Amino acid sequence: MPTEHSGSKPVWIETSALAAPTLLGAAAGFLIGDLMHRNARRGFGIGIGALGVAALLPFVVDGLNNLVTGPKSKVGVKRRIQGIRDAGIGAPDHDEVDAELREQGLL
Repeated sequence: MPTEHSGSKPVWIETSALAAPTLLGAAAGFLIGDLMHRNARRGFGIGIGALGVAALLPFVVDGLNNLVTGPKSKVGVKRRIQGIRDAGIGAPDHDEVDAELREQGLL
């Protein structure tokens, strides 16, 4: 009996895949914590934190992009409508009115 989500991964797999780097980083922090000097730990922590923020940046940018230009936003709706209008069958390559006005010297 086929399931509804037979082609996609279960949610818990994606969640655990996203949580794994955080857990590994925390474990490494606990192991390395006492071996390093206080100032070295601070610099190391700031560096790792900056890498974590840099790793999340593509997700944030994609989310903001989807909010601004996604299919449910004003820009997305306008883009969709314009795409439908532009995809008309047999649409002329040029505007006949513009061509006629150019011939008459009015444009």
